[in-house]
Amino acid sequence: MGPPGFSPRGGGRGGERGGRGGFSPRGGGGRGGFSPGGRGRGAPRGRGGDRGRGRGGRGGMGAGKKVVVEPHRHEGVFIARGKEDALVTKNMAVGESVYGEKRIAVEDEAGKVEYRVWNPFRSKLAAAILGGVDKIHMPPGSKVLYLGAASGTTVSHVSDVVGPEGMVYAVEFSHRSGRDLLNVAKKRTNIVPIIEDARHPHKYRMLVPMVDCVFADVAQPDQARIVALNSQYFLKNGGHFVISIKANCIDSTAEAEAVFAGEVKKMQAEKMKPQEQVTLEPYERDHAVVVGIYRPPPKKTE
Repeated sequence: MGPPGFSPRGGGRGGERGGRGGFSPRGGGGRGGFSPGGRGRGAPRGRGGDRGRGRGGRGGMGAGKKVVVEPHRHEGVFIARGKEDALVTKNMAVGESVYGEKRIAVEDEAGKVEYRVWNPFRSKLAAAILGGVDKIHMPPGSKVLYLGAASGTTVSHVSDVVGPEGMVYAVEFSHRSGRDLLNVAKKRTNIVPIIEDARHPHKYRMLVPMVDCVFADVAQPDQARIVALNSQYFLKNGGHFVISIKANCIDSTAEAEAVFAGEVKKMQAEKMKPQEQVTLEPYERDHAVVVGIYRPPPKKTE
């Protein structure tokens, strides 16, 4: 189930009363819910699986206990050590949650700092960090082109990581998700939302400068080509890319490992040199994140 405090649908420990989010025929609560179609006597429609909010053990992290936040080895990412350890980022829009995640306020010398819990079940990048990826190449102050931004869940955390000096150029094709992305960007000055197809980078070439890192979570069969095309336009030589690969999206008949290997071959053909690959178990099935360098500088021969 992953680290304590994160159930795959976010229900945490909050959902025990409602029959764990509805395993009965009509999602009925409590024990009464196994009568066909009936809701039984318990709480209607189990409370557990409510869009990743759950009532996760009221009182936030460790309910009033002292929470210590220490820096993670990736710059801009932190670990909150309390009753349960959690990955967190420093909240740029203080007082605002983006997707119902918990916030932790910590007093330090400079005053009050607020952190947001980063749920690895909702974010491939968080899953990669907890999976032990070596480098994410998004230090504070860097510019990131984010392809497949969706509603801005992970984008908001990347925005926290790169901080006020950095920028996130978030590309999303779906207008529905794009609306949520715009609302996230309204409160965060370092996100530039771009509602456009990542297959046609020339359409947003006036909005995006050269970037240090391209992050892609587009889940398309021609994903390697999309990333290569955007890298040609916007990624500096010696810049890095982080690509989340969903095996099912590329070839649902082949083994996941074979799909990942095939994608890595395609990247190498595009002058993208993969340096590491981590799978996202136990947070996602048949997903991998590949990190690499684009057009690495030639090695000097001594």
